[in-house]
Amino acid sequence: MRGKGDVVVGLQFGDEGKGRVVDLLAGGYDVVARYQGGANAGHTVVAMGRKFVFHLLPSGMLYPGKLCVVGNGVVLDPEQFFRELEELGPERAEVLVSGCAHVVMPYHKVLDALEEEAKERRIGTTRRGIGPAYADKHGRSGIRVYDLCDERGFAEKLRPILELKNRVIERVYGGRPLSFEEVYEPYADYGRRLKPFVGDASSAILEALRGGRRVLFEGAQGVMLDVDVGTYPYVTSSSTTSAGACVGTGVPPTAVGRVIGVVKAYATRVGEGPFPTELEGDLGEHLRRVGHEYGATTGRPRRCGWLDLVALKYAVEVSGAEALAITKLDVLKGLEEIRVCVAYVDAGGTRRERFVPETGFLSQVKPVYRSFKGWDEDLSGCRKLEDLPSAAREYVEFLASQLGAEVLMVGVGASREETILCSSWR
Repeated sequence: MRGKGDVVVGLQFGDEGKGRVVDLLAGGYDVVARYQGGANAGHTVVAMGRKFVFHLLPSGMLYPGKLCVVGNGVVLDPEQFFRELEELGPERAEVLVSGCAHVVMPYHKVLDALEEEAKERRIGTTRRGIGPAYADKHGRSGIRVYDLCDERGFAEKLRPILELKNRVIERVYGGRPLSFEEVYEPYADYGRRLKPFVGDASSAILEALRGGRRVLFEGAQGVMLDVDVGTYPYVTSSSTTSAGACVGTGVPPTAVGRVIGVVKAYATRVGEGPFPTELEGDLGEHLRRVGHEYGATTGRPRRCGWLDLVALKYAVEVSGAEALAITKLDVLKGLEEIRVCVAYVDAGGTRRERFVPETGFLSQVKPVYRSFKGWDEDLSGCRKLEDLPSAAREYVEFLASQLGAEVLMVGVGASREETILCSSWR
């Protein structure tokens, strides 16, 4: 294989700013491929005086002439897909949707909400039907994009599946069943509209790599929400690490080159689950307000806290990240003291420097902090690391040295232009 693709992966609980990083990098790539997740993601890009939120489409959509791929590892909500296309208008990248991607159906959304309400211990799902869609995929009872585009075959597959889902909705949860017509008719129409976009995404990506074109793989959520190596069960339903790029687009491991890990300058988490460095009270609210920490998908307020190096070292290790994109450094302006968690103390009083993705352990540890001096200067005009106040530069350099990775870029504001580029990445 002549070329290799680079991967952008979140190193925390999602919401790190992967969208802005992919948008900034996409100008130097020919193909941008989203490899997992669904409309539960919310990748925000501020460019050309506008704010764009990509839930399903790759964050390279603002570059006409590029190819943006929705990979087979994504669960596709057709309604959201067409809504995003319409909002973008004609001046956008070309779109290719893998026919092997599974479809989020109306009963997935119904079951997602009913199951969450019935649980004593809630996960904090977005209720977009993502978990049930992935459950059907792995239970071999899902409907793929290829199925949706075959009207007769779609009807034959849908009828027995819907009968079974309605039994669960009615008999287990006491919900209202869905009629065949209210599901089939709009989704058959989606299938007709999707046909021009559908193809063999795996072959398209591999052909691009063989031809020497540059490919950027875009992950959703973050390492800590990975279904296998994250804080299970408070995770998403897909493989969010860089390894997921292979399975989620149908390319071999040899197709993956370098990995860019995205990390917010502080920590946030949406929904339930352990969060050792969470800040409650005025300081947590300050970060939420200044950082506009409300979910791009659900609007829920994000839980905020200090950066956790124990968790980040683990995320770098399992994702293979060798470059860092640090976002929202500007949000820390005005704080007298900034803290970073460098170790945990467990219930027995033992210092622990190794992350264990086990909720019982993470729920009872206490963080050990190292303090840094804050800064009052506005960072939005900084374009080189040397432009940063000494305290901010010390903070960035400490993170890079502790994580063993070079700093690729630093976000100092919301827009595409408010970025420090530290390396050409080539």
